[in-house]
Amino acid sequence: MMESQRKSSGEDSPGERGLLHLWKGYSCSLTPDRVLLPRPVLQVALGTSHGVMLVEGGQVYSFGALPWKQTQVSEPLEPVLESTLSGQRVVSVAAGGRHSGAVTEDGGVHMWGENAAGQCGVPGVSVVPNPTPVGVLDPDTCPPHSVRILELACGEQHSLALSAQHEVWAWGSGSQLGLLTTAFPVWKPQRVEHLAGRHVLQVACGATHSLALVRCLGPLDLRRPFPDKCGQCHQQLYTMTDKEDHVIISDSHYCPLGVELGEGEARPGLGGGSKAPRLRSSPSEPLLSSLSSVSAPPASPAGPPEPSSKDPGLTQPQPCGTDPEHVLPPPHPTEPQPPPPCPTASGHSHPQAPQGRETGNPQRDPQPSSAHVDGSQAAGGGGGGAGAKSSPYPDEQEVKDYLKRLSDQTLAEQTAKTLAGATALQPVLEPDPPEPEAGSQPPSTASSTLNSLVVSCASAVGERVASTYEALSLKKMMNYYYPSVGVGGPGGAPGVAPGGPGEGGLDRVLLEETMQGKKSSSLGDIREEEAEGLRRRLSLPGLLSQVSPRLLRKSSRPRLQATPLTPVGGVPEARELLPSLHTEVWSWGRGDQGQLGHGDTLPRLQPVCIKSLSSKEVVRVVAGAHHSVALTAQSQVFTWGSNSSGQLGHMESPSTIPRLAKLSEGIRVWDVGAGEQHTVLLADGDCCQPILYYSGLQVREGPALQDLPWAYTQQPVLLPFCMNLGYVSGVCAGGQTCVALADRNVTGFIASFHELAAAERKLYCKLSSIKGQILRPLLDLESLGSALGPCAGLFQMVVARFSHLCHLSGQHSAALTSRLQRGRQVRGLVLLDNSSIFLDSYREYCCSVGNLQVMGGFQTLAKPCLDVFGKSPEVLQRLAESSDDSTSPSDLLTALFHLPLLHLQQYARLLLKLAGCFEATSEDHQQLQEGCSRFEALALHLKRKRKEAEYTCHFWKSFPGKMTDSLRKPHRRLICESSNKALTLQNAGRFSVNWFILFNDALVHAQFSTHHVFPLATLWVEPIPEENTGQYGLKVISPEETFVLLACSSMEKTKWLRSINQAVDLALSVSGQEAGASASGAGQRAEPPISRTASYTFYKDSRLKEATYEGRWLAGKPNGRGVVRWSDGRIYTGTFKNGLEDGYGDYVVPNKALNKSDHYQGHWKEGKMHGQGLYRYATGEVYEGSFQDNMRHGHGMLRSGTLNSCCPSVFIGHWLQDRKCGYGVLDDITRGEKYMGMWHDDQRQGTGVIVTQFGLYYEGAFCNNKMMGTGVLLSEDDTTYEGEFSEDWTLNGKGVLTMPNGDLFEGSFSGEWGSGLKVTGSYFKPNLYDTDKDKTHSVKLGRLVVCAEDKWRAVFEECWSQLGCEAPGQGEHSQAWDHIAVALTSSRRQHRDSPELGLSRTQSKTLESLEFIPQQTGPVTMETYDSIRHYLIKACDTPLHPLGRLLEALVAVYRMTYVGVGANRRLLPQAVSEVMSYLARIFQLVRFLFPDLPEEGGLIPEPSSLDTKESSSTSNQLESPKPGRVVSSSALLLPVLLPRLYPPLFTLYALEKEREDDAYWDCVIRLNKQPDLALLAFLGVQQKFWPVSFSSSDPVLGDKQQVLSTTKDSCFASAVETLQQISTTFTPSDKLQVIQMTFEDITQEVLSLLKEDFLWSMDDLFPVFLYVVLRARIRNLGSEVSLIEDLMDPCVQHGEHGIMFTTLKACYYQIQHEKIS
Repeated sequence: MMESQRKSSGEDSPGERGLLHLWKGYSCSLTPDRVLLPRPVLQVALGTSHGVMLVEGGQVYSFGALPWKQTQVSEPLEPVLESTLSGQRVVSVAAGGRHSGAVTEDGGVHMWGENAAGQCGVPGVSVVPNPTPVGVLDPDTCPPHSVRILELACGEQHSLALSAQHEVWAWGSGSQLGLLTTAFPVWKPQRVEHLAGRHVLQVACGATHSLALVRCLGPLDLRRPFPDKCGQCHQQLYTMTDKEDHVIISDSHYCPLGVELGEGEARPGLGGGSKAPRLRSSPSEPLLSSLSSVSAPPASPAGPPEPSSKDPGLTQPQPCGTDPEHVLPPPHPTEPQPPPPCPTASGHSHPQAPQGRETGNPQRDPQPSSAHVDGSQAAGGGGGGAGAKSSPYPDEQEVKDYLKRLSDQTLAEQTAKTLAGATALQPVLEPDPPEPEAGSQPPSTASSTLNSLVVSCASAVGERVASTYEALSLKKMMNYYYPSVGVGGPGGAPGVAPGGPGEGGLDRVLLEETMQGKKSSSLGDIREEEAEGLRRRLSLPGLLSQVSPRLLRKSSRPRLQATPLTPVGGVPEARELLPSLHTEVWSWGRGDQGQLGHGDTLPRLQPVCIKSLSSKEVVRVVAGAHHSVALTAQSQVFTWGSNSSGQLGHMESPSTIPRLAKLSEGIRVWDVGAGEQHTVLLADGDCCQPILYYSGLQVREGPALQDLPWAYTQQPVLLPFCMNLGYVSGVCAGGQTCVALADRNVTGFIASFHELAAAERKLYCKLSSIKGQILRPLLDLESLGSALGPCAGLFQMVVARFSHLCHLSGQHSAALTSRLQRGRQVRGLVLLDNSSIFLDSYREYCCSVGNLQVMGGFQTLAKPCLDVFGKSPEVLQRLAESSDDSTSPSDLLTALFHLPLLHLQQYARLLLKLAGCFEATSEDHQQLQEGCSRFEALALHLKRKRKEAEYTCHFWKSFPGKMTDSLRKPHRRLICESSNKALTLQNAGRFSVNWFILFNDALVHAQFSTHHVFPLATLWVEPIPEENTGQYGLKVISPEETFVLLACSSMEKTKWLRSINQAVDLALSVSGQEAGASASGAGQRAEPPISRTASYTFYKDSRLKEATYEGRWLAGKPNGRGVVRWSDGRIYTGTFKNGLEDGYGDYVVPNKALNKSDHYQGHWKEGKMHGQGLYRYATGEVYEGSFQDNMRHGHGMLRSGTLNSCCPSVFIGHWLQDRKCGYGVLDDITRGEKYMGMWHDDQRQGTGVIVTQFGLYYEGAFCNNKMMGTGVLLSEDDTTYEGEFSEDWTLNGKGVLTMPNGDLFEGSFSGEWGSGLKVTGSYFKPNLYDTDKDKTHSVKLGRLVVCAEDKWRAVFEECWSQLGCEAPGQGEHSQAWDHIAVALTSSRRQHRDSPELGLSRTQSKTLESLEFIPQQTGPVTMETYDSIRHYLIKACDTPLHPLGRLLEALVAVYRMTYVGVGANRRLLPQAVSEVMSYLARIFQLVRFLFPDLPEEGGLIPEPSSLDTKESSSTSNQLESPKPGRVVSSSALLLPVLLPRLYPPLFTLYALEKEREDDAYWDCVIRLNKQPDLALLAFLGVQQKFWPVSFSSSDPVLGDKQQVLSTTKDSCFASAVETLQQISTTFTPSDKLQVIQMTFEDITQEVLSLLKEDFLWSMDDLFPVFLYVVLRARIRNLGSEVSLIEDLMDPCVQHGEHGIMFTTLKACYYQIQHEKIS
C-alpha cells in the first residue's frame, strides 16, 4: 500500500515538520509507514477506508479506497491531489465513512464522496467525485446570507459544520442530525436549533451519532424569564413536601412516560415551517411561548409514518423540549418500545424510576413514576394521547403521593448526611460535584412558581408549611437560592466571591450544593446522583418551635463561608484570551451501543447534555464508529459506548455512561483519536517526548491470520515504536487505521515548545490533585471553622486564590496544547503578550499564602490534617514530593502551598530555552528574553516575600503573647528589631525596657506590657550629626511625638536609617507589591519624600483626639489639602499649614438636637476661621462675611430665620467678636421695618434711621435698642414730629408737631405714634403769620443720621488690609501689588480645586489680563490714564481682585439699604451722599495703587505730539473744557460704580420727583396731541426754523416729504431720537453727552435749512429745544435732571455741557408750568 511513497520511520528524511505515520493495531513488531509528501502535513482525517490530508499551502490530498473517483477502480498507490481545490486555500479537512469535506479560508464548504444519504449536501446525485461547493445559507436573513464555517465533521450518513457564530449546521440522514424532521435525506444544511444561542466549541461525528463541545452559558445569557412549568407535561418544576421536622422543596422534576416527539414538530426535509427558539438556558428548556410550534404535514390516519430505512431509531420516543400539543403517533402496539427518559426544559430531568430506586440493568424497562397515567398513555396507544392532558396529576392528592414516593425511601439517612456536611466549609468544588445548571435564573420571575406551588400544595403539606412560608417568604428564599447574576458560579452556579461575606447560616452550604440542575434524561446521571440524596433538595426549618434540636445544634456550630474552588466565570482578564474550561458535552442520534452517554441505549433526536461531564472541563471530543471519547484539561480520558474490542480503555460496565480510561499514574493524555473499534491516545511520559497508547482491536492482515481469534486490549497499551517517530503533535484514527503527525527537533525549538506545554499540563494536574485530595477533604471537615479560628478568612482567601491560579494554569495548558497542534509559533503566546495576567495571579496568591503563614495558619491546620489524613499523611508527603517521614504536617502544607510558586522558575527557564532557538537579533528572541526577565524577577521577589513571611512567623513565636494579638496582622512583615539592644531611646530610664520593632507598615515601640505603633506612612526619620553629640542618633518625627533613637554603632545607625527609609518608601507607594517587584531590579531612593500623602488617626492631640486626617503631610504635620474626620461627626476638608487649618476649607459640624449640621465654607488661619466665609447654621441662619478667631468679625451679612422658612430678617454691617457693632442695616421683614444706623453689643445704639413699609421715617438717637432721645419722625403725608422719644415710636417730652398744611403744636408730648397722643403746649397757625415763620419751623432732614464717611468702614478696611495696609493709605505701594498678585493666584487655585466654584470663560480671560500692571514711570499721560481706566474696569469686573470684591460688597450693602422698605423718598439725600462717599474713598485706593495719578481736579499734562491728533479729532465739535483731561473720581469711577447702583438710586429719584414728573407728563401728553407746525407756532419757534420737508422712511413716497399742517412727529426727528437715549445711559457724563448730541442734531438740521452759517442765541434756541424735549416724551425727565445735577462732575458745570444741561433743566420747568389755553 503506497510502498513507493513510504519508508520506515527510522530512516532519515529531508522534512522536519508535519511528518505523517500510519499503522494498524498494537503489535510489538509493528513499524508505522511513513507517507512522503512534498510539503509538511498540517492536518489529517481518516474515514472507514480512506483519508484526507491538508498540507502546507492549503493543498488537499486523498488516499486509500476512493470508489467515487470515476477514473480509479482500486486503491491508488499514492496520495491523490484534489486539483479541484487548487486556487482555494483550505484551512481544515474532515473525513466520514465514505465521504470527505474541506473548509476554505473564506469559510466556504466543499464536499465529495458518497452522497446517497445526502451527506455531501449536493442534491440529486448519489456520488460526488470531486470537491463541490456546498452553500450554507442563513434563512433568517433577507436575502439569505452565506454562513462562514470554521470546521467540519463527517459521519457515515451525515455531516456537521461549526459556523463562525459557533452554531451547528447539519445535513444528510438520520436522527444524528438533531433536526426537527423525519423527511430524509436533508440536502440543504440546516441549523441545529436546539443548540442555537449556545457557544459551540467543537463537533464530532460517529457512524450514527453526533457530539458537540459547548461552552457553559455565562451570566449575561441567564437574564431571561424563568419557566414555571415543564414544557412537556405542564407540571410545576418545583415541588414541596413535608418530612419529619423540615420542609423539602425539590426541583427534581421528571416528566411521566410516553411523552414523544410531536408530529406537528416534524419539519420537511427542505426546511419548511417556522423556526424553533434560538436561545435556551438549559439543555431541554421548553420552546418559548412567544414562538409558534414547528408545522409539519399531517400524518396518515392509518397509523404511524413509515420510518426511514436509514434510521430505524426514529420510532423511538423523543426527548422533551418539543411542543406537547403536537406528538408523533406512538410505536405500533405489536412492537413495544422502552419508554424514553424525557429531558425537560429548565435543566431538569425525567427519570424512569423514582430517585431512590436501584437501576441494575441499563436495558431493563423502567416502571413509570406516575401512578395516574391513563391507559392510552401507558400503553403508548391512541394517536396523540400523550398530549391529551396538560398534567398527568389531576389533583393535589396525587401530587402529594408523587412527592412522598419521591422522597420517602432514603430520606432519613440522606437528611442526616446532608445536614452533617452543612455546617462545614463546603465550597463549590470543581470538577467533581455536578456543575450547576447553566440555565439557573435570577429570582425575579421564579417567585411565581413558588407562590402557585404554595397555593396548590397547602392542603397537602399542612399548617407547618404555611407557617414556614409566613416566617421566611419563599420569594426571599429563592433570591437566596438563585443568587443574582454576577455572583454565580460557572455557568450560572450559585456561589460566593472569594472571601466574601457569608449569609444565611445553616442553609448556605446546602444552597451551594442543592441547585444542581439535571441536564439530560440520563439513567447514568441518575445512578451517579442517587448517592448524593438530598443535594437536589433544599431543606428549610419551620418556625423555631418546630425545628428539631439536631438542626439547632448543627446550625449553632462555628463554620466558614462557602468558597468556590473554581473562579466564577474563569479568570476575568483571560476570558477572551484563553479557552474556556466551563464546558458541556451534548450528544444526539442513535444510542443502541450507549454511545450517547446517557445511561441507556435510546436515541435522542435532539442534542441533550451529558450532565456527568459538565464539570469535568472537557476540552476535546472525538467519536468512533460506535463509541465516544472526551479529553479533559486534567489529561483524563472519558469513554463510553461500544466496548466490543476494549476500545473504551476499561472493562467496566455499563459502558453507557462516561467512565475513565485506565491509565498508569503520571500519564497525561493531551490528544485522542477514535476509529471503528479502537482508540489511540497521545500523552506525556517521563521524558519530554510524547508517547502513544492504543486501546482496542488488534488488526490481523493476511489470509493466514484471518481464522485466528481476534485479540484486543483490556486497557490502553504503550506502542513501543512511538519513541522513533520524533515529537508527535497529533493523532487521528478511522476505520482500522491510526495516524500520527510528528516533527523533527532540529533547532531544539520543537522540544522546548513540547516541554513548555508538558510542564503546564503537569502543573495543572498537580494543582488539581492538591485541590481534590487536600483541599476538598479539609473543607469537608465539619470542625474546620472552629479549628482555624481567626485564620478562617485567610484560609478562604488562599483557597480562592489557589483555585484562581489552578484554573488559569488549566486554561493556559489547553491553549498551549492547541498551539502545539496548530501554530507552533512564539508570537501570540498569552504567556508573553499578556504576562500581567500570570504575574498578577502569582503575586496575589503568594501574598495570601504569606498572610496565612504569618498568622500561623499552617500550624492551626495541623489538627484538621490529623483528623483527615491520620498520623501518617502519605498523601501530603506524595504531593509535596517530600521523602522525609519526620516532616510535620504544617511544614508539608507550607511546602505544598508554595509549590505553584516554583513554576515561575520553570517559566523563566523554558522561555530562555526557547529564546536560544532564535537569532539574538530577532524580535522573537527579544520578546522571549523580556518574558524570561519578568518571570525571573517575580520569582526572586516572591522568594524574598516567602523568606519575609517565614522570618515574621518565627518572630511571632518568640514575641510576648499579650502583645501578639494586637500587633499580629496578616499583611504585616518583620524587617528588623532591636532585641539585641542595638537601638535604645534617648533619655530613657535606667530600668526601662525599650524594644523597637520595624514592620513593613509600622514602627513599634514596646515597653514591658505596653506598646505604641507608629504608622510608617506618617513617620519621618533623619540622622543627627555625630559631630554635635558624639552619639549615633536618629531623630524620629511622628504626628504627635518626636523622639531620638540611639544606635550602638555607626553601622547599626546606617542600617536602621536605611531600613526605616526603605520601609517608609514602600508603605507610601501605591501598592507595596508592585513597588517591591520594581525595586528588585533597581535601587530605591536614599530617603522617602518629606512631603507625602497619608492617613493618620490622632490619639493625643486634644484638638484632634480620635480624629482621622487624610491628605498631604510635611515633616510630621498636615500641610496642604486634606480631610479631617472627628469621631463626633465633624468634618473639615481644605488646606492645612504646619498642622493647622489654614487657607480655604469646608467645615461641617453636626447638630444632634436639630438633626442637621452647621456648615462653614471659607478661609482659615492658624486653625481658626479667619477671613471671608459663608456659615450656614443648623437653625437656618446664614452668615456671609468676615471671621476672625472663629467669630464673626468685620463686615458681614446675617440672614436669620427658622429652619427652612424664608428669612424674616437680614442684617448687613459691622461685627465685633460675634456681635453687631458699628454701622449696619437691619431689614426686619416680619415688622416691615428697616434700620440704618449704629450698633453696639448687638443693640441699636447711637444715631440711626428707621423707615417702615407704611411710609414712616425716623431719624435720631437710639439707646438700648430703642428710640430714645432726640429724633425726627415723618409720616407719609408729611406730618412731622421733632422732639424727644422714650420707646420705639413713643413720644415722650418736648417737641414740635407740624401738620402737612403748616399748622403745628409745640409743647410736651406723650404716647405712641398712631394710637393717640397727649399734648401739653401751644397750637400755631403759621399761615396767619408772615411767610418767614414757615422757614423757622421747616424740618431739615439728615442732621441726625450717620454721615456717609462713617458708613461701611469695615468694607474699606478689609480692602486696605488685602493690599497689606494696616490703615487707609498706610503701607508700601509695591507690596500692595504683591498682595494683589497673591490674591489672584490663590483665588484661581481655589477655583481650580473646587469645580463647583468654577469661573466662566470671560472671568478667566479677565484674570489673565489683570496679570499685566499698567506702567507708572513718570507723570501720568492720557495714554497712561486710559490704561489705568481700563485696568480699573477689569479689576472691578472680577470679585477675585480686591477692588472687585470691594465693589461687590458696596453694591450689596447699597442695594440692601435702599431696596424694598428702604425705597423711601426721604432717603434720597443719604443715598446720593453715600455714592459720593464711595467715589472719594475708592479714589483714595486708586491713588494709593497709582501714586502718580493727580489729585481730585488735577490736570493731566498733554504731550505736544498729541496736539495735532487731538485738534483734528475735535475740529467738528464745539469748544468746551475736556472733562477727560481733568482727573476726577466721578469721571474715573462712576462708569464702573453707577451702573451697578443705578436701579435703587433712580427709584429714589423717581419717588422724590413723583409730583413734579406727574405735572410735567400731563403737559407732555396734552401738547403732543398737536401737529408739528401748530406746536412750533405755539412754542414761539421762529418760522425760519420750521422744517419745510423731512426724510421719509417709505421708498414709495420718495426721500423727501413736504411738511404739511397735519404732519406730526416728523420735524427734528433725528434730534428727538437722540434725546430719547438719555434714559438708556447711567452716568451724568453719558447723559450730558446725549444732550450735546441732541443740540448738534438740531444745529445740523437748521444749517441745512438756512443754507448759511448760523450762530444760535438762547432766544432762538430755547423754543426749538423745548419742542424736541416735548416730542422726546421722556417719562421721568425730572429724575434724570436731578440725578445729573447731583452727580455731575464739578469741572463741567460752567462749560458747554453745563449750559446745555441748564437749557434742558429750564425746558423741564417750562413744561411743568406751561399754561395751555
